[in-house]
Amino acid sequence: MKADKSESGFTRELQVAIELARAAGAVLLKHYYSPFLIEQKVNALDELEEVTAADREANELIVDRLQAEFPEDGMLAEESTDSDRRLEKDRVWLIDPMDGTKNFIARDGDFAVQIGLAVGGESVLGVVYQPTRKVLYRAVRGGGAWIEDEDNAAARMSVSKQTKPGEMVLASSRSHRSPRMEQVVSAFGFKKEMRRGSVGVKVGLIAEQQADLYFHLSPSTKQWDTCGPEAILAEAGGRLTDLFGQPLRYNGVRIDNQNGIVATNGAAHEMVIKNLAPLLKEFGRTPV
Repeated sequence: MKADKSESGFTRELQVAIELARAAGAVLLKHYYSPFLIEQKVNALDELEEVTAADREANELIVDRLQAEFPEDGMLAEESTDSDRRLEKDRVWLIDPMDGTKNFIARDGDFAVQIGLAVGGESVLGVVYQPTRKVLYRAVRGGGAWIEDEDNAAARMSVSKQTKPGEMVLASSRSHRSPRMEQVVSAFGFKKEMRRGSVGVKVGLIAEQQADLYFHLSPSTKQWDTCGPEAILAEAGGRLTDLFGQPLRYNGVRIDNQNGIVATNGAAHEMVIKNLAPLLKEFGRTPV
């Protein structure tokens, strides 16, 4: 892959992240097309989640290589034990070896390897790779957002300019929708939806103009779910903030996005935040 001059500040980081995303994707596919055990784990927030050997193997591959290549950087990876050491670091890698484990288990193809780099708490680099579709999104701050697949050369991505809710395409979860999310969809008057798994996949749809916005109302997304995708969306011209329009910060003590997330094409972001505000008030949601 030939990097743009504007990407030169992170050329090595981007190259390594792309190689690792593809290598981890190959690990996931090896398990995906074989019988596998579904285990239960208690995550860092004491929540019960499903996990497989594929998650752990891909996690180890990515973390070991990043530590070898960039030994001074901090790490926050979903399947690794967290430590306060990363809080002392200016540069921190945020890794989700498989975003969409539920989709992997359901074998619907909607899962992705996500690798992000934050500097000073801000997302500056992102790689999201969908192994079943062989689609890779990548971006570095100042270098644009790019999509690569098996059949085509890398192409630059840019978001839509759509701002009318009735004509916007909502990227939404494949899983059952909560009553509050139903209320949001109804209040905005969205008529078109694309239902997909994985935060990175849904945010990527906005970057490549297949969708215009995405909400996650609950505080259940983690920093590794959004760091890589945010860099990609921002470089495509979009925005990703919390539900109240405030920027996300990475490498905090808390690993969850407590105030939810909103991803849009940028053009509609202020309208979305403004119209969401009375609904959040009705739900009793205030910024944490």
